[in-house]
Amino acid sequence: MRWTTRDIRQMKGRDKIPMLTCYDYTMSKLLDQAGVPLYLVGDSLGNVVLGYETTVPVTLQHMIHHASAVMRAKPKALVVVDMPFLSFQISPARALESAGRIVKESGADAVKLEGGERSAAAIRRIVEAGIPVVGHLGLTPQSVLALGGYPLQGKGKEGDRLLEEARILEDAGCFLLVLEKVPSELAARVTAAASIPTIGIGAGAGCDGQVLVINDLLGLDPDFAPRFVKRFAHVGKTIVEAAAKYCAEVRQGKFPASEHEYRDTSSKTTSSTASPSSSASSSTRTKATRAKTTRTKKASRKSPSRGKKS
Repeated sequence: MRWTTRDIRQMKGRDKIPMLTCYDYTMSKLLDQAGVPLYLVGDSLGNVVLGYETTVPVTLQHMIHHASAVMRAKPKALVVVDMPFLSFQISPARALESAGRIVKESGADAVKLEGGERSAAAIRRIVEAGIPVVGHLGLTPQSVLALGGYPLQGKGKEGDRLLEEARILEDAGCFLLVLEKVPSELAARVTAAASIPTIGIGAGAGCDGQVLVINDLLGLDPDFAPRFVKRFAHVGKTIVEAAAKYCAEVRQGKFPASEHEYRDTSSKTTSSTASPSSSASSSTRTKATRAKTTRTKKASRKSPSRGKKS
């Protein structure tokens, strides 16, 4: 059975909720085997997959393309897809159109929007159409140009405003709320005040769940090491070592070895498999037959025809 929005909501106050980003078919299959209940096809793919410096260049088509690949693995997880920059900010009508394309074309379960009160109207329009929505407060990466980077959000009196915006998003119909890079005390306050689950990233242990970028969890980029990231593996190092070993074996002629090759065993002829003695015997029989034929022809020329009278 697949996870549903109802399942996720019922986990609040009962079980911690793990969430991971996922961008492709293979990773979707692997995370499904691990039992991850929530995937986020994040616009962070702009950074870790497409190589952009920010998420701003990511398009709606990028998101649909990657979400579709994730869904082809038929995961049990509930799959949430980020709505990229300018896919929802222009108008609630444009937001609904974008959200509709995401769920119709990819088969994903829900969408995620950044921003508080400024995004509430768009969220209401999408929820009214029957599409589940996840809110996102605190550090909102699509606003990197306005923020001048990725600073900690919700400090001092800003915390009260963030708490109020969390209520606004819940009232607008969000079933889940992501809190990014805010003080842990503030995240705990929001979590206690909200009836919907909160998912933290750089927001401390007081949230109802946590999300990490899968590339960070696996240690694929050792140079990216923000405070909130924990590396649960060092797959990047393993990949480098494996690729280097492959290159060395190809250059040395060790790969491919005989066990990696295919053989054609379907067209063996009798002559190619015959033993020398049987070949010699066959040759002798052929010569004897030719000699017998020659003698018969000579005898026929010397003897009268059977039908001829004397």
